[in-house]
Amino acid sequence: MPEAPPTDEGWFVLHDFRTVDWDAWRDAPAHERERAIEEGVAHLRTHEAVEDAEEGASAVFSVLGHKADLLVVHLRPTLDDLSRAERQFEQTALAAFTEQPTSYVSVTEVSGYVSQDYFEGNEDEIDAGLRNYIEGKLKPDIPDDQYVAFYPMSKRRGETYNWYDLSFEDRSEMMSDHGDTGRDYAGKIKQVIASSVGFDDFEWGVTLFAEDPVEMKNIVYEMRFDDVSSKYGEFGQFYVGRRFPPADLGAYLDGESVPTADHDSPHGEHGGAHGEAHGHAHGDSAHHGDGGGGQHGHGGGSAHGDAPHGEDGGDDESDDIRGELEDLNIYAGTPHGEDVYATVLYSEAETDDLFEEVEGLRGNFEHYGTHVKTAVYEANERDRSAVVSIWDTPSAAETAAGFLSELPGIVSRAGEESGFGTMGMFYTVKSDYREEFVEKFDTVGGLLAEMDGHQDTDLMVNVEDEDDMFIASQWDARDDAMAFFRSDEFRDTVQWGRDVLADRPRHVFLA
Repeated sequence: MPEAPPTDEGWFVLHDFRTVDWDAWRDAPAHERERAIEEGVAHLRTHEAVEDAEEGASAVFSVLGHKADLLVVHLRPTLDDLSRAERQFEQTALAAFTEQPTSYVSVTEVSGYVSQDYFEGNEDEIDAGLRNYIEGKLKPDIPDDQYVAFYPMSKRRGETYNWYDLSFEDRSEMMSDHGDTGRDYAGKIKQVIASSVGFDDFEWGVTLFAEDPVEMKNIVYEMRFDDVSSKYGEFGQFYVGRRFPPADLGAYLDGESVPTADHDSPHGEHGGAHGEAHGHAHGDSAHHGDGGGGQHGHGGGSAHGDAPHGEDGGDDESDDIRGELEDLNIYAGTPHGEDVYATVLYSEAETDDLFEEVEGLRGNFEHYGTHVKTAVYEANERDRSAVVSIWDTPSAAETAAGFLSELPGIVSRAGEESGFGTMGMFYTVKSDYREEFVEKFDTVGGLLAEMDGHQDTDLMVNVEDEDDMFIASQWDARDDAMAFFRSDEFRDTVQWGRDVLADRPRHVFLA
């Protein structure tokens, strides 16, 4: 009997489709339409802000074609939360002008295709990237991309091709090949896959998100040629739409373009969700072959530019640190003014192999205007490399982290280590002083090794630009690191650096 992989479930998902009775809407008195808009906006705002539950995500989309006019997507911890959200909509005046032609109920999940260690309780065997990937699949946010496509699907159970008669090994191999196709769309497509076995007519609900709607067509088309789809995939109806903020509901009902100029952000006035990077693998994905999936949304501990733990603007502690360094005449970055966000992952794979993989992902990242830089830095003294990806927005950096966590040999992500971390990013050295800079680092490294609370410090060099340096340092506690920053030796190094660096370094804290 074929092995059924174990599963673990996360948030429940409702795709609530609505059609508008346009005749009734046109014939209604102005005050009724105004009330419907007011109550509809209030309902949607409340749920996008997740005021109805402890956690989750919601978003509203316009839908093209005759099958629906609106789509409201809810992710919540329980089925009861979804039921309440659905019924609360029915209490609004807007509901009187709508019908629900269809809906879809599902639950996010991870399966044994992802990691046997996860289900066997061998937590020590699960690396940080995989843990983040699993968390992101179970509790995904809704990406802030503008366009959405939804479709249900099942695995075929026919006389000739029956997915459930195959061995676990055969299924896993096909899913891995399927994921390789999806990798080509890293940075172009994000998705949420949720199981609907026992909940709805198909076995999975797949929701794709993209800035370019053509990419949604491209990935589905290309994946149709994979065995897992061509032989074993069965699909339901497809729906396509565009996200708009609740405040634009009146404009939508008036036939205007949405989002309007006043609300042209796909995540509206509430800031929206922070995108994830689930690979396109229709539920049964393997960790290293699911279409670029990785750590997403709730990955934790990310290093967004100058802000620790993925926060947009930095916390009080990091601001205090910067203030202390400023008093010492040491530049420590401006989290609000520089408007860049970084994610950093460390790999023990061969640098050449790692760079080849990163170069492929970077080619996709560069299609997006929010991408600033992605590079590989090699450590001088030990066998590990850092992958640094810089973006204009935190959600984009978080999404990139998802894809990058699938790279070979990933062992950790900056901000996840114990203690207090600090990185000096972008030490761009004048070429004539490169050797001096390395020698100076060796001298400082010797000092660090003798300091209380110091764990390790690496000097890393961009494999494409040897003048571009990256320093990662880890301490037991903030006070230990600050003792070094207050030292005469560090101040002397800072002064010396003014002559040898091509620009100012930026210190990034990952407390």
